[in-house]
Amino acid sequence: MAALSLLPAVYLVVRAAEASGEAWALLLRGRTLALLGGTLGLALAVTGCATAISLPLAWLTTRTSLPGRRVWTVLLCLPLALPTFVSGYVLLAAFGTGGALEAPLARWGVPVPPVYGFPGALLALTLSTYPYLFLALRAGLLAQDPALLESAWSLGLTPAQAFWRVTLPLLRPAFTSGALLVGLYVLSDFGAVALVQYDAFSRIIYMQYEGAYDRAYAALLGLVLVVVTVAVLAWEERARGRASYHRSARGASRATPLVQLGRWSVPALIGCGAVVTLGVGLPVGILLYWAVRGLSSGETSLLGPGLNSVLASGLAAVLAVVAALPLAVLGVRYPGRLSVLLERSAYVGYALPPIVLALSLVFFGIQVATFLYGTLAMLLLGYLVRFLPQAVGAVRGALLQLSPHLAEAAATLGHSPPSVLTRVTAPLMAPGLLAGGALVFLTAMKELPATLLLAPIGFETLATRVWSATAEGQFAQAAPPALVLLAISALGVGLLLSQEGRASPGS
Repeated sequence: MAALSLLPAVYLVVRAAEASGEAWALLLRGRTLALLGGTLGLALAVTGCATAISLPLAWLTTRTSLPGRRVWTVLLCLPLALPTFVSGYVLLAAFGTGGALEAPLARWGVPVPPVYGFPGALLALTLSTYPYLFLALRAGLLAQDPALLESAWSLGLTPAQAFWRVTLPLLRPAFTSGALLVGLYVLSDFGAVALVQYDAFSRIIYMQYEGAYDRAYAALLGLVLVVVTVAVLAWEERARGRASYHRSARGASRATPLVQLGRWSVPALIGCGAVVTLGVGLPVGILLYWAVRGLSSGETSLLGPGLNSVLASGLAAVLAVVAALPLAVLGVRYPGRLSVLLERSAYVGYALPPIVLALSLVFFGIQVATFLYGTLAMLLLGYLVRFLPQAVGAVRGALLQLSPHLAEAAATLGHSPPSVLTRVTAPLMAPGLLAGGALVFLTAMKELPATLLLAPIGFETLATRVWSATAEGQFAQAAPPALVLLAISALGVGLLLSQEGRASPGS
């Protein structure tokens, strides 16, 4: 799996070896440094904003008496279903020049939010990526031992003190894995930054490849992203620390006592409603507006693209979780330089623009695995390399909170390693496995560049249908498949949450 994940980097090295002196001169100019600073600044800002949104929301939906917690959780996860290029388009259609809300806000004296450049990219990507941290933090909170909080309360700590001194430190693995996904996603995103006209590395690389101006120069820029990825992974390794996060004994399985919000219920509901309105209500409203306008346009059937999306995304989710297990187990149970290197290698493909990943697999298919080229297996391979880190992060976070003594005890009772995995380890890791599978499924549903380049001929998905209509300015035709994409993803999130309570160690 590590070798497979490093394929895009190998492709970039091959392409960069063909670079001329002029391409190297372009790379070393000040413009490249400015692009790097702007891209890293955007990644840090989005990660910070996503954390500020996700942490209180995860706590409200898992540890408090918030009315309608499950409904809010589903709604708060729905932005995962919207491609970033749709999120960017919605912002422009609502608040951009001539947007649907520009004139009404001006009449009411309300400032129109800036949607071009850095502010637009920050808003679009924050609303698109905060669910990664939200789901990771929820899984971390659900996996914590309720006895720890009870002990803190018995020692005289207030709920607020217990949160800062007990709950929050134990969320370090969940936070670092979620923040890593958000940061790397921002580094590789093209759709949102292109629409709001913000110059990031991914946009420049995509333009170089798409226009075939200088692919060697684009490969050099891609290698810079690989270096940045290595630096981010090193930070994550250091921030993660070496502490143990599992409980020393299994203990009794019971629910964590809920904090009664009381008069704070109304502010909490207003906060959840504001996030849902921006992340879900506004996009759905704009899409419904265009869908109603396009009722008479004779939209073709969406059954085929819908089934194709569910099939490819579902298979990719299963493959990613299965592939993540050995990497996570190796990194957590057998720490060392080699295991860390293998596990960290899985993140390389996630930080690169999808078009670079797709082109590297096309190169691999033509040069090495010709029997895979143009098949569904090649598309699944692309999804696996692209989204494997999402599964690794979730599985690793769940495994860190699982005591190794449980598996050792099962082994002393005569169970074989496969039996220990299926009967002890996997059931106790169910929240992490489900969260990782859900992340891969929801993200693969909206993947565009890799699908366009790797899917078999005639294999159309909802994401490609939305893109083809949007690229031609046919927003009425783009709205119905986007709404179906949102609905299918909502069902996937609902299924995840229906199992969450039964799978959680603290329930």
